[in-house]
Amino acid sequence: MESSRCKAFLASVEYGSFSKAAEVLGYTPSGISQLVNAFEADMGFPLLLRDKKGVRPTDNGIRILAAVREFLIQEEHIYQLASEINGLSTGKITIGAYSSIATHWLPEIIKYFKINYPNITIHIMEGIRQEITKWLDDREIDIAFLSYRVPMEYEWIPLADDPMIAVLPPEHPMANQKTYPLEKCQEEKFIMPGLGKDVDVIETLQINGLTPTISFSTLENFAAIAMIEQGLGMSIMNELITKNWQADVVKLPVAPPQTISLGIAVHSLKTIPPAAKRFVDYCVAAFV
Repeated sequence: MESSRCKAFLASVEYGSFSKAAEVLGYTPSGISQLVNAFEADMGFPLLLRDKKGVRPTDNGIRILAAVREFLIQEEHIYQLASEINGLSTGKITIGAYSSIATHWLPEIIKYFKINYPNITIHIMEGIRQEITKWLDDREIDIAFLSYRVPMEYEWIPLADDPMIAVLPPEHPMANQKTYPLEKCQEEKFIMPGLGKDVDVIETLQINGLTPTISFSTLENFAAIAMIEQGLGMSIMNELITKNWQADVVKLPVAPPQTISLGIAVHSLKTIPPAAKRFVDYCVAAFV
């Protein structure tokens, strides 16, 4: 099985057109079409549906998608091992991370990592937990930075505990208090980030037997903080996401104290590409 055909198929699925896939891979659109046609001939069944709007995978194309990604990951793994043996230290790493981690942790780690490994390219995909675990399952990313949840279906490397805090508008009656009683959130206009289902917030509430009335939901915590600033409600979130965010809000520790564990998830440290394993080592060293 030729990897160029696999790459053409995968890029066509990801970008929805031969033209965009050709632009990314450095081919002509007709060249991508020929590679996909050849791959379909290899497989013995159609992989893509073609129309004026672009291309999309057939049911069978969807069935083999994860296997194609895994094949290309293993091919990259071989090349990275060869580069490592030759002392070149080249490769690429794709990371999925919470926006808080991508903003506050990764830039400094990447800075020092690139000093020693300038030829390793790094791509970061930011998302909520549900998106990141899907990327990991689909082999779209090598490393996931997220919070620990049971059951943990991946190999887990803890990095740091992050406290959960209450974020309140400046005129809130409890703004001058030292802590915010967690049960009070049931009496508030609650703003829920993470598409209305932020797993870290939901688990914190469930553990304490709380069911606040959700008045608003947002995708990102940043939007939630902006709404809190305008007095539209309050929220509970992990402290890391609120750092360096310029907004007129009050942040209080919750009582009783609550924390989440943030760290790295991978399918296996034994099988991830050498460049990714090296990056994990840098991350662990940064938190020692």
